[in-house]
Amino acid sequence: MRLFRCLGLCAVLLAAASAAQARTFTVMAYNVENLFDADGQAVFDDYRPSHYSRAHVLTKLQNIARVVGQYEDGRGPDVILLAEIEVDQTPGPVPPDYAALLRRYAGVSLEEMLGAKFDAAVADLPAEALLAKAFADRGMTGYQIIAGDTGPAARPQPPHAQKCVIFTRLPVQAVRVLPTPGARAILEVQLDADGAPLHVFANHWKSGAGDAGTEKIRIENARTLRGRIDEILQADPSADLIIGGDFNSQYNQSARYAATMPQTGLNDILRSQGDAVAVRGPQRDLYNLWYEVPAAERGSDTFRGEWGTLIQLIVSRGLLDYRGVQYVAHSFAVGKFSGLNEDAAGRPRRWSFAGPGGAGCSDHFPLTARFTTVADGNPDRYLPVARPAPEPTVAAAPARPDPRAIDLARVGLTAAQLPAGAGLRTPAYAGKVIRVEGRVGAGARLTVEFLGETYDVWSFDAPLRARLRAAYPAGAPLRFYGELGQYKGHWQFVIRDESWVQ
Repeated sequence: MRLFRCLGLCAVLLAAASAAQARTFTVMAYNVENLFDADGQAVFDDYRPSHYSRAHVLTKLQNIARVVGQYEDGRGPDVILLAEIEVDQTPGPVPPDYAALLRRYAGVSLEEMLGAKFDAAVADLPAEALLAKAFADRGMTGYQIIAGDTGPAARPQPPHAQKCVIFTRLPVQAVRVLPTPGARAILEVQLDADGAPLHVFANHWKSGAGDAGTEKIRIENARTLRGRIDEILQADPSADLIIGGDFNSQYNQSARYAATMPQTGLNDILRSQGDAVAVRGPQRDLYNLWYEVPAAERGSDTFRGEWGTLIQLIVSRGLLDYRGVQYVAHSFAVGKFSGLNEDAAGRPRRWSFAGPGGAGCSDHFPLTARFTTVADGNPDRYLPVARPAPEPTVAAAPARPDPRAIDLARVGLTAAQLPAGAGLRTPAYAGKVIRVEGRVGAGARLTVEFLGETYDVWSFDAPLRARLRAAYPAGAPLRFYGELGQYKGHWQFVIRDESWVQ
């Protein structure tokens, strides 16, 4: 009897020890919309000093850091897959020592570095180093930084404008850069999750989700990634893989564009899909976490008034078993924070150059998921999951926000509610819905003169644009609700629906 009692006690103690050793961590995928550095050298005109000042750099960095700081009680996620970090156009001869840079500037704030203490050394810092400093100023430390470009000798010519970067607190075991001709490289980092190997892939595929021409390049992106995944799974079919980033593809790309794309990179080549039971078989070994969200709620970005799912987090079968690292079921989430990175209409509060310091964060919401280490070492036992319900046919296209559902009388600002003599062209009003009462300006483009300034008038609805242009000649009174924003340096009001015209 004593022996059995001892064995039972030992089993309890072993179970408690195993539970104590388990580590739970968050992984984020985030496209930060052209996070560029302060050296004044940029591939894109908008990010040269005439448009993108050091004050803009500071605002952009601090706003992204505020978003990331919403997680883990201010510590930030343990693993962050970032897209659209600038490829440094003035690189040094060797990769940066990020930890040494943070130590060097430990007693100086980022605001001082980009302000009174700005010098050639600060100008030489790449964007990811400045972001690490913005994190550190908010107490988010302990990251190792892996950048997707590996120095001048390995870069394509001409170099890409953007790269992927991974911030991780999990120890790095190995790094690979997976190139694809004509496309940004995929970054692979093997991490140590309390002794369990974890392969993480940061992606930023060719842009143009609805363009059949650029889908050909995304297919090559997918072949590059699928080839590496097959290598890993051939050696260990239950390997733990997290695949994330901006795929410039809808989660259901093949259904969304069935008429124009007989083959897609994400669904047909990579074989991302939504059946968590099917991953146990040999053919459908990747599960896209978007399928944990009701179809009508799937969206992390908007384009021309439609919600999209260009950002993805995808897991291998190994993350659904009881060995190594395990996905925490139903932890997948879209990071929306009202007033910070989400506007009044619920869309991403994208970056704006408005005002002396700019405003906004990114045209994408971040995605996160949680993972934990498990100790029983059983790759043949899986998380209990149900087969997915059939996809509704309406889910073939990203959900379109209904502008008619917006209470314009409540959210629309009138001239009487605006400060007297204050211009609208400031960060305070970017993204706001304004009640516009003015006169049509002269010229080929439809414009309106409002509060002493001239604004473009735009709609994503081409027939509506044509009707407005025909119905309102120069000098005619024009009354409507419009969302204030900028496009290629022009301030504009966007009319989201014909019902917005009064």
